[in-house]
Amino acid sequence: MKALAERVAPQSAEAAGEIVGACDRAGEKVSIVGGNTLEGMSLPPERVDLTLDVTALRGVVANERADLTLAVRAGTPLQDVATLLAAQGMFVPFDAPQPLYATVGGTLAAGWAGPRRHLYGRVRDYLIGSTVVLADGTIARAGGMVVKNVAGYDMSRFYVGSFGTLGILVQANFKTIPMPPHARCFLAPLPERTRERAAVQLAGLSIRPSAAFIVRGFENAVDGEDGDEGRVFALIEGSDALLERSTLEIRSALGRAGVPETQVIDAGARASFERVVDAYVACLGERSVTYGITALAGGAERCALEIEAVALRHALRTESIVDAMNGDAVVRVSDADALALGAKIETFDEALHEVQPRARVFASKHAHRASLRVWGEPPAALEQMKALKARFDPNRTLNPGRFIGGI
Repeated sequence: MKALAERVAPQSAEAAGEIVGACDRAGEKVSIVGGNTLEGMSLPPERVDLTLDVTALRGVVANERADLTLAVRAGTPLQDVATLLAAQGMFVPFDAPQPLYATVGGTLAAGWAGPRRHLYGRVRDYLIGSTVVLADGTIARAGGMVVKNVAGYDMSRFYVGSFGTLGILVQANFKTIPMPPHARCFLAPLPERTRERAAVQLAGLSIRPSAAFIVRGFENAVDGEDGDEGRVFALIEGSDALLERSTLEIRSALGRAGVPETQVIDAGARASFERVVDAYVACLGERSVTYGITALAGGAERCALEIEAVALRHALRTESIVDAMNGDAVVRVSDADALALGAKIETFDEALHEVQPRARVFASKHAHRASLRVWGEPPAALEQMKALKARFDPNRTLNPGRFIGGI
Protein backbone atom coordinates (compact mmCIF):
# COMPACT_ATOMS: atom_id res chain seq x y z
CA MET A 1 0.00 0.00 0.00
CA LYS A 2 0.89 3.67 -0.15
CA ALA A 3 3.43 5.17 2.23
CA LEU A 4 2.25 7.49 5.00
CA ALA A 5 0.98 10.85 3.67
CA GLU A 6 1.96 10.01 0.07
CA ARG A 7 0.42 12.36 -2.50
CA VAL A 8 -1.11 11.00 -5.68
CA ALA A 9 -2.79 12.79 -8.60
CA PRO A 10 -4.89 10.32 -10.65
CA GLN A 11 -5.73 11.34 -14.20
CA SER A 12 -8.97 9.40 -14.56
CA ALA A 13 -12.00 8.41 -12.52
CA GLU A 14 -10.97 4.76 -12.83
CA ALA A 15 -7.51 5.44 -11.42
CA ALA A 16 -9.01 7.43 -8.54
CA GLY A 17 -11.43 4.59 -7.85
CA GLU A 18 -8.65 2.02 -7.67
CA ILE A 19 -6.62 4.15 -5.27
CA VAL A 20 -9.53 4.96 -2.96
CA GLY A 21 -10.84 1.40 -2.99
CA ALA A 22 -7.44 0.03 -1.98
CA CYS A 23 -7.20 2.55 0.87
CA ASP A 24 -10.70 1.67 2.06
CA ARG A 25 -9.88 -2.03 2.20
CA ALA A 26 -6.62 -1.35 4.03
CA GLY A 27 -8.18 0.99 6.59
CA GLU A 28 -6.21 3.99 5.35
CA LYS A 29 -7.57 7.52 5.42
CA VAL A 30 -7.66 9.72 2.31
CA SER A 31 -7.44 13.51 2.28
CA ILE A 32 -8.88 15.06 -0.89
CA VAL A 33 -7.37 18.32 -2.13
CA GLY A 34 -7.80 20.62 -5.12
CA GLY A 35 -6.91 24.29 -5.32
CA ASN A 36 -7.22 24.62 -1.51
CA THR A 37 -8.85 28.03 -1.91
CA LEU A 38 -11.67 27.17 0.51
CA GLU A 39 -9.83 24.87 2.91
CA GLY A 40 -10.24 27.43 5.71
CA MET A 41 -13.99 26.72 5.75
CA SER A 42 -13.49 23.26 7.24
CA LEU A 43 -11.36 21.47 9.82
CA PRO A 44 -8.21 19.55 8.89
CA PRO A 45 -8.81 15.78 8.51
CA GLU A 46 -8.26 13.94 11.77
CA ARG A 47 -5.84 11.54 10.07
CA VAL A 48 -4.14 11.42 6.65
CA ASP A 49 -2.49 8.34 5.21
CA LEU A 50 -2.75 9.43 1.58
CA THR A 51 -3.50 12.75 -0.10
CA LEU A 52 -5.48 12.52 -3.32
CA ASP A 53 -4.94 15.57 -5.53
CA VAL A 54 -7.77 16.06 -8.05
CA THR A 55 -6.10 18.83 -10.05
CA ALA A 56 -4.90 16.37 -12.72
CA LEU A 57 -8.57 15.56 -13.42
CA ARG A 58 -9.10 18.63 -15.56
CA GLY A 59 -10.49 19.61 -18.91
CA VAL A 60 -13.75 19.72 -20.85
CA VAL A 61 -15.55 16.41 -21.40
CA ALA A 62 -18.44 17.77 -23.48
CA ASN A 63 -19.54 21.19 -24.65
CA GLU A 64 -23.08 20.97 -26.04
CA ARG A 65 -23.56 24.54 -27.18
CA ALA A 66 -26.93 23.90 -28.82
CA ASP A 67 -28.27 22.35 -25.59
CA LEU A 68 -26.61 24.95 -23.35
CA THR A 69 -24.81 22.28 -21.32
CA LEU A 70 -21.19 21.66 -20.37
CA ALA A 71 -19.38 18.74 -18.73
CA VAL A 72 -15.98 19.27 -17.10
CA ARG A 73 -13.64 17.24 -14.92
CA ALA A 74 -13.65 18.25 -11.29
CA GLY A 75 -10.07 19.49 -11.14
CA THR A 76 -10.68 22.12 -13.83
CA PRO A 77 -10.03 25.68 -12.59
CA LEU A 78 -13.08 27.92 -12.56
CA GLN A 79 -11.30 30.48 -14.72
CA ASP A 80 -10.89 27.91 -17.49
CA VAL A 81 -14.65 27.28 -17.47
CA ALA A 82 -15.44 31.01 -17.38
CA THR A 83 -13.11 31.78 -20.29
CA LEU A 84 -14.55 29.00 -22.45
CA LEU A 85 -18.16 29.99 -21.77
CA ALA A 86 -17.52 33.73 -22.16
CA ALA A 87 -16.32 33.11 -25.72
CA GLN A 88 -19.78 31.62 -26.33
CA GLY A 89 -21.63 34.43 -24.54
CA MET A 90 -22.58 32.10 -21.67
CA PHE A 91 -21.67 31.58 -18.01
CA VAL A 92 -22.27 29.63 -14.82
CA PRO A 93 -22.37 31.88 -11.71
CA PHE A 94 -19.69 30.19 -9.61
CA ASP A 95 -18.73 33.50 -7.94
CA ALA A 96 -16.04 31.74 -5.90
CA PRO A 97 -12.75 33.22 -4.67
CA GLN A 98 -9.49 32.88 -6.60
CA PRO A 99 -10.92 31.35 -9.81
CA LEU A 100 -7.45 30.88 -11.27
CA TYR A 101 -6.84 28.20 -8.65
CA ALA A 102 -10.28 27.18 -7.36
CA THR A 103 -11.51 23.95 -8.92
CA VAL A 104 -15.01 22.98 -10.01
CA GLY A 105 -15.05 20.01 -7.65
CA GLY A 106 -13.76 21.93 -4.66
CA THR A 107 -16.27 24.74 -5.14
CA LEU A 108 -19.13 22.24 -5.22
CA ALA A 109 -17.75 20.16 -2.34
CA ALA A 110 -17.54 23.30 -0.17
CA GLY A 111 -21.13 24.21 -1.01
CA TRP A 112 -20.02 27.69 -1.98
CA ALA A 113 -22.90 30.16 -2.33
CA GLY A 114 -21.84 33.27 -4.22
CA PRO A 115 -23.05 36.87 -3.86
CA ARG A 116 -25.12 36.78 -7.07
CA ARG A 117 -27.26 33.85 -5.91
CA HIS A 118 -30.26 36.08 -5.13
CA LEU A 119 -30.43 36.82 -8.86
CA TYR A 120 -29.10 33.71 -10.60
CA GLY A 121 -29.34 30.98 -7.97
CA ARG A 122 -26.62 28.83 -6.41
CA VAL A 123 -24.02 26.87 -8.33
CA ARG A 124 -25.72 23.64 -7.26
CA ASP A 125 -28.86 24.79 -9.11
CA TYR A 126 -26.91 24.48 -12.38
CA LEU A 127 -25.61 20.98 -11.70
CA ILE A 128 -27.43 18.44 -13.92
CA GLY A 129 -25.10 15.45 -13.72
CA SER A 130 -22.05 14.10 -11.93
CA THR A 131 -19.51 11.31 -11.69
CA VAL A 132 -18.38 10.47 -8.18
CA VAL A 133 -15.88 8.01 -6.71
CA LEU A 134 -17.37 6.48 -3.57
CA ALA A 135 -15.41 5.41 -0.50
CA ASP A 136 -15.12 1.78 -1.64
CA GLY A 137 -13.82 2.83 -5.05
CA THR A 138 -17.13 2.42 -6.89
CA ILE A 139 -17.74 4.96 -9.65
CA ALA A 140 -21.27 6.35 -9.40
CA ARG A 141 -22.97 8.45 -12.06
CA ALA A 142 -26.13 10.53 -11.73
CA GLY A 143 -28.05 12.79 -14.09
CA GLY A 144 -26.59 13.47 -17.51
CA MET A 145 -26.38 16.25 -20.08
CA VAL A 146 -30.08 17.06 -20.40
CA VAL A 147 -31.79 19.89 -18.53
CA LYS A 148 -35.00 18.43 -17.13
CA ASN A 149 -37.00 18.07 -13.97
CA VAL A 150 -35.77 15.29 -11.69
CA ALA A 151 -38.20 12.66 -10.40
CA GLY A 152 -37.02 11.65 -6.93
CA TYR A 153 -33.86 12.80 -5.17
CA ASP A 154 -31.16 14.40 -7.33
CA MET A 155 -28.02 12.48 -6.32
CA SER A 156 -25.75 14.91 -8.17
CA ARG A 157 -26.57 17.56 -5.60
CA PHE A 158 -26.31 15.13 -2.68
CA TYR A 159 -22.53 15.55 -2.53
CA VAL A 160 -22.56 19.34 -2.79
CA GLY A 161 -21.45 20.88 0.49
CA SER A 162 -20.25 17.59 2.02
CA PHE A 163 -16.55 18.58 1.87
CA GLY A 164 -15.56 15.30 0.26
CA THR A 165 -16.76 13.16 3.16
CA LEU A 166 -19.35 11.20 1.14
CA GLY A 167 -17.59 10.85 -2.22
CA ILE A 168 -15.05 12.44 -4.54
CA LEU A 169 -16.49 14.49 -7.40
CA VAL A 170 -14.53 13.69 -10.55
CA GLN A 171 -16.87 15.20 -13.16
CA ALA A 172 -19.66 17.76 -13.11
CA ASN A 173 -22.24 18.57 -15.80
CA PHE A 174 -23.85 22.00 -15.87
CA LYS A 175 -26.57 23.89 -17.63
CA THR A 176 -25.36 27.32 -18.77
CA ILE A 177 -27.12 30.66 -19.13
CA PRO A 178 -26.53 33.75 -21.33
CA MET A 179 -24.05 36.25 -19.96
CA PRO A 180 -25.47 39.76 -19.50
CA PRO A 181 -23.93 41.97 -22.21
CA HIS A 182 -22.73 44.79 -19.98
CA ALA A 183 -21.61 45.35 -16.39
CA ARG A 184 -21.16 48.49 -14.30
CA CYS A 185 -20.01 48.93 -10.73
CA PHE A 186 -20.61 51.73 -8.25
CA LEU A 187 -18.30 52.92 -5.47
CA ALA A 188 -19.27 55.40 -2.79
CA PRO A 189 -17.60 56.35 0.52
CA LEU A 190 -20.03 56.39 3.44
CA PRO A 191 -20.13 59.49 5.65
CA GLU A 192 -20.90 59.22 9.35
CA ARG A 193 -24.27 57.65 10.23
CA THR A 194 -25.05 56.44 6.72
CA ARG A 195 -23.98 52.78 6.84
CA GLU A 196 -27.24 51.23 8.02
CA ARG A 197 -29.38 53.56 5.89
CA ALA A 198 -27.34 52.72 2.79
CA ALA A 199 -27.80 48.98 3.39
CA VAL A 200 -31.58 49.45 3.65
CA GLN A 201 -31.70 51.55 0.48
CA LEU A 202 -29.67 49.01 -1.52
CA ALA A 203 -31.87 46.12 -0.40
CA GLY A 204 -34.98 48.03 -1.50
CA LEU A 205 -33.94 48.92 -5.07
CA SER A 206 -36.60 48.09 -7.67
CA ILE A 207 -33.90 47.12 -10.22
CA ARG A 208 -32.05 44.45 -8.29
CA PRO A 209 -28.26 44.78 -8.48
CA SER A 210 -26.33 41.63 -9.30
CA ALA A 211 -24.44 42.32 -6.08
CA ALA A 212 -24.35 45.06 -3.46
CA PHE A 213 -22.08 45.35 -0.44
CA ILE A 214 -21.27 47.60 2.48
CA VAL A 215 -17.49 47.27 2.86
CA ARG A 216 -15.30 48.50 5.68
CA GLY A 217 -11.55 48.00 5.43
CA PHE A 218 -9.96 45.57 2.94
CA GLU A 219 -8.14 48.61 1.51
CA ASN A 220 -5.63 46.61 -0.51
CA ALA A 221 -8.14 44.03 -1.70
CA VAL A 222 -11.44 45.73 -2.58
CA ASP A 223 -11.68 48.82 -4.83
CA GLY A 224 -12.71 52.17 -3.43
CA GLU A 225 -11.87 54.16 -0.32
CA ASP A 226 -13.65 54.16 3.03
CA GLY A 227 -15.56 57.10 4.38
CA ASP A 228 -16.32 57.41 8.09
CA GLU A 229 -18.41 54.23 7.95
CA GLY A 230 -16.87 52.30 5.08
CA ARG A 231 -18.00 52.29 1.48
CA VAL A 232 -20.63 50.94 -0.90
CA PHE A 233 -19.79 48.57 -3.73
CA ALA A 234 -22.56 47.58 -6.16
CA LEU A 235 -22.63 45.68 -9.46
CA ILE A 236 -25.28 45.96 -12.17
CA GLU A 237 -25.43 43.67 -15.22
CA GLY A 238 -27.70 43.85 -18.25
CA SER A 239 -28.49 45.93 -21.30
CA ASP A 240 -27.35 49.51 -21.82
CA ALA A 241 -30.88 50.73 -21.11
CA LEU A 242 -31.09 48.79 -17.84
CA LEU A 243 -27.69 50.10 -16.72
CA GLU A 244 -28.76 53.69 -17.34
CA ARG A 245 -32.03 53.30 -15.42
CA SER A 246 -30.24 51.52 -12.59
CA THR A 247 -27.56 54.19 -12.37
CA LEU A 248 -30.19 56.86 -11.75
CA GLU A 249 -31.95 54.72 -9.15
CA ILE A 250 -28.78 53.77 -7.24
CA ARG A 251 -27.56 57.35 -7.11
CA SER A 252 -30.97 58.54 -5.89
CA ALA A 253 -31.19 55.77 -3.28
CA LEU A 254 -27.73 56.48 -1.88
CA GLY A 255 -28.50 60.19 -1.89
CA ARG A 256 -31.52 59.51 0.33
CA ALA A 257 -29.22 57.61 2.67
CA GLY A 258 -26.99 60.68 2.96
CA VAL A 259 -24.25 59.56 0.55
CA PRO A 260 -23.30 62.62 -1.52
CA GLU A 261 -21.07 61.12 -4.23
CA THR A 262 -21.08 57.88 -6.23
CA GLN A 263 -18.36 56.82 -8.67
CA VAL A 264 -19.44 54.81 -11.74
CA ILE A 265 -17.01 52.35 -13.37
CA ASP A 266 -17.62 50.37 -16.55
CA ALA A 267 -14.17 49.12 -17.58
CA GLY A 268 -13.21 46.13 -15.47
CA ALA A 269 -16.46 46.06 -13.49
CA ARG A 270 -16.60 42.27 -13.27
CA ALA A 271 -12.92 42.06 -12.31
CA SER A 272 -13.64 44.58 -9.57
CA PHE A 273 -16.51 42.39 -8.34
CA GLU A 274 -14.20 39.37 -8.32
CA ARG A 275 -11.84 41.20 -5.98
CA VAL A 276 -14.68 41.55 -3.47
CA VAL A 277 -15.31 37.80 -3.65
CA ASP A 278 -11.59 37.09 -3.26
CA ALA A 279 -11.57 39.18 -0.09
CA TYR A 280 -14.03 36.77 1.56
CA VAL A 281 -11.20 34.30 2.17
CA ALA A 282 -8.11 36.53 2.00
CA CYS A 283 -5.80 36.04 4.98
CA LEU A 284 -3.33 38.47 6.51
CA GLY A 285 -0.65 35.84 6.78
CA GLU A 286 -1.18 33.96 10.05
CA ARG A 287 -2.55 36.95 11.96
CA SER A 288 -6.22 36.89 10.92
CA VAL A 289 -9.40 34.82 11.12
CA THR A 290 -12.39 35.52 8.88
CA TYR A 291 -15.90 34.65 10.06
CA GLY A 292 -19.07 34.46 8.00
CA ILE A 293 -22.74 34.26 8.85
CA THR A 294 -25.97 34.40 6.85
CA ALA A 295 -28.67 36.36 8.63
CA LEU A 296 -32.35 36.89 8.00
CA ALA A 297 -33.17 39.48 5.35
CA GLY A 298 -31.94 42.87 6.49
CA GLY A 299 -30.10 41.45 9.50
CA ALA A 300 -26.57 41.17 8.10
CA GLU A 301 -25.59 44.69 9.08
CA ARG A 302 -26.64 44.05 12.68
CA CYS A 303 -24.67 40.78 12.72
CA ALA A 304 -21.54 42.51 11.47
CA LEU A 305 -21.87 45.24 14.10
CA GLU A 306 -22.29 42.65 16.87
CA ILE A 307 -19.17 40.77 15.76
CA GLU A 308 -17.24 44.04 15.56
CA ALA A 309 -18.35 44.96 19.08
CA VAL A 310 -17.08 41.64 20.49
CA ALA A 311 -13.79 42.11 18.62
CA LEU A 312 -13.40 45.61 20.04
CA ARG A 313 -13.73 44.23 23.60
CA HIS A 314 -10.88 41.83 22.79
CA ALA A 315 -8.74 44.56 21.22
CA LEU A 316 -8.89 42.95 17.78
CA ARG A 317 -8.98 44.89 14.52
CA THR A 318 -11.98 44.23 12.22
CA GLU A 319 -12.86 44.59 8.56
CA SER A 320 -16.23 43.64 7.13
CA ILE A 321 -18.22 42.91 3.99
CA VAL A 322 -22.01 42.98 4.31
CA ASP A 323 -23.99 41.52 1.41
CA ALA A 324 -27.11 43.67 1.23
CA MET A 325 -28.83 41.33 -1.23
CA ASN A 326 -28.43 37.96 0.51
CA GLY A 327 -27.96 38.84 4.16
CA ASP A 328 -24.36 37.60 4.44
CA ALA A 329 -21.91 39.20 6.85
CA VAL A 330 -18.18 38.50 6.53
CA VAL A 331 -15.89 39.88 9.24
CA ARG A 332 -12.11 39.51 9.34
CA VAL A 333 -10.50 39.92 12.78
CA SER A 334 -6.77 40.42 13.09
CA ASP A 335 -3.95 41.49 15.36
CA ALA A 336 -0.39 42.76 14.99
CA ASP A 337 1.08 39.29 14.53
CA ALA A 338 0.25 35.59 14.88
CA LEU A 339 1.43 35.45 18.50
CA ALA A 340 -0.79 38.34 19.56
CA LEU A 341 -3.78 36.84 17.75
CA GLY A 342 -3.14 33.43 19.29
CA ALA A 343 -3.31 34.88 22.79
CA LYS A 344 -6.86 36.17 22.18
CA ILE A 345 -8.56 34.23 19.42
CA GLU A 346 -9.94 31.28 21.36
CA THR A 347 -11.44 33.54 24.04
CA PHE A 348 -12.84 35.79 21.31
CA ASP A 349 -14.27 32.77 19.49
CA GLU A 350 -16.16 31.69 22.63
CA ALA A 351 -17.52 35.19 23.20
CA LEU A 352 -18.49 35.55 19.55
CA HIS A 353 -20.53 32.36 19.55
CA GLU A 354 -22.43 33.50 22.62
CA VAL A 355 -23.94 36.33 20.54
CA GLN A 356 -23.76 34.71 17.07
CA PRO A 357 -23.98 30.92 17.52
CA ARG A 358 -24.11 30.24 13.76
CA ALA A 359 -20.94 32.18 12.89
CA ARG A 360 -18.54 30.03 10.83
CA VAL A 361 -14.87 30.36 10.07
CA PHE A 362 -14.33 31.19 6.40
CA ALA A 363 -10.57 31.49 6.32
CA SER A 364 -7.50 31.42 8.54
CA LYS A 365 -3.94 30.17 8.42
CA HIS A 366 -3.42 30.53 12.16
CA ALA A 367 -2.29 27.47 14.10
CA HIS A 368 -5.27 27.78 16.47
CA ARG A 369 -7.87 27.44 13.72
CA ALA A 370 -8.57 23.80 14.56
CA SER A 371 -9.39 24.85 18.15
CA LEU A 372 -12.12 27.26 17.06
CA ARG A 373 -15.81 26.57 16.47
CA VAL A 374 -15.18 26.44 12.74
CA TRP A 375 -18.71 25.24 11.97
CA GLY A 376 -20.57 27.25 14.58
CA GLU A 377 -23.65 25.80 16.21
CA PRO A 378 -24.36 22.19 15.12
CA PRO A 379 -27.46 21.85 12.90
CA ALA A 380 -30.60 20.08 14.06
CA ALA A 381 -30.03 17.40 11.39
CA LEU A 382 -26.55 16.44 12.64
CA GLU A 383 -27.50 12.89 13.62
CA GLN A 384 -29.03 12.26 10.20
CA MET A 385 -25.87 13.60 8.60
CA LYS A 386 -23.75 11.24 10.69
CA ALA A 387 -25.98 8.36 9.64
CA LEU A 388 -25.41 9.23 5.96
CA LYS A 389 -21.66 9.26 6.54
CA ALA A 390 -21.87 5.82 8.17
CA ARG A 391 -23.83 4.47 5.22
CA PHE A 392 -21.74 5.95 2.42
CA ASP A 393 -18.36 5.68 4.12
CA PRO A 394 -18.59 3.10 6.93
CA ASN A 395 -14.80 2.90 7.33
CA ARG A 396 -14.43 6.70 7.51
CA THR A 397 -12.00 6.65 4.60
CA LEU A 398 -12.77 10.03 3.02
CA ASN A 399 -11.70 13.24 4.80
CA PRO A 400 -12.53 11.92 8.30
CA GLY A 401 -13.25 14.72 10.76
CA ARG A 402 -13.23 17.50 8.18
CA PHE A 403 -16.97 18.14 8.11
CA ILE A 404 -19.33 19.46 10.78
CA GLY A 405 -19.67 17.44 13.96
CA GLY A 406 -16.50 15.48 13.24
CA ILE A 407 -18.04 13.74 10.22
